[in-house]
Amino acid sequence: MRDLKDLVRKNVWALKPYSCARDEFKGEASVYLDANENPRNNPYNRYPDPLQWEVKKRLEQVKGVKAENILLGNGSDEPIDLMYRAFCEPRIDNVVAICPTYGMYQVCADVNDVEYRSVNLKEGYELDVDGLLAATDKNTKVVWLCSPNNPTGNSLKTADIERVLKEFDGIVVLDEAYSDFASAPSFKTRLSEFPNIVILQTFSKAWASAAVRLGMAFASTDIISVLNKIKYPYNVNKLTQEYALDILKDPKKIEDWVEQTIQLRGKLEKDLRKLSFVVDVFKSDANFVLAKMTNAQAVYEYLVGKGIIVRNRNRVTLCSECIRITVGTAEENAELMGALNEFAF
Repeated sequence: MRDLKDLVRKNVWALKPYSCARDEFKGEASVYLDANENPRNNPYNRYPDPLQWEVKKRLEQVKGVKAENILLGNGSDEPIDLMYRAFCEPRIDNVVAICPTYGMYQVCADVNDVEYRSVNLKEGYELDVDGLLAATDKNTKVVWLCSPNNPTGNSLKTADIERVLKEFDGIVVLDEAYSDFASAPSFKTRLSEFPNIVILQTFSKAWASAAVRLGMAFASTDIISVLNKIKYPYNVNKLTQEYALDILKDPKKIEDWVEQTIQLRGKLEKDLRKLSFVVDVFKSDANFVLAKMTNAQAVYEYLVGKGIIVRNRNRVTLCSECIRITVGTAEENAELMGALNEFAF
């Protein structure tokens, strides 16, 4: 890995971050007259903890990652955007990503005026490590990997991810939004082994809290410090922090939800394979399945007419004639299959 100072944008490295009232005073007091807050409507009149330490301490127990190695964001999209703002000089630097993958990586690149280079996955949606590394150059600051990948659903091979981490000298972002549904272990316990890794996880999937908009980034304290330097001071509101503390009290419930989803995923895959117009159902390690149809557009339009909404991925690279189906409840999956069993071209 290159020296972090050489990876971070020069203006960001030299930046003196905004110091909010809650940064300058830490602790408890009887009278707060420092932040121009309205003294009424306690506790929601007060600005929230800008670094969300109570939530991070709870996450430390649940995730096994030290609080100082955690950044919390407004969904995972905020840390994705922060990576560009921290490391990529517009119109000079570039990033490299796999294809197909989560679309927000490219959207944020375009917003930040950063060149986005994509490298197609190989057969079986496996990582082309040689192609990925060949696409990098001295101005490549970040490589984006998503495992399990969206929309393909498969986990990338651990050895392939390790090789990218060892041979690329910039930052490697590994998006593990769906890792709770996979058998492969998370890389979050290997931060000390790979100082150039940033791992993204979310409350939106396994934790069933997409509406709350809370994402997590795990990285070295040096990288977390850079990201904290440029994030907005109160990016995670008090209501979200309170919600997180509450749901984190019962991680066993989440484990049960995950196990139910995995079982339902297996049944959905099996049922889909029985349909005459389903060409293939790709192995999934996520909470969705990707299925190839003989006419994905016709199937999609038929389901919409039935009030059943799936994701048409027909125009996505390497996903021609594919539909992505989220694993629902047993009842929702049964309604889907009932409709599909009645479908006829």
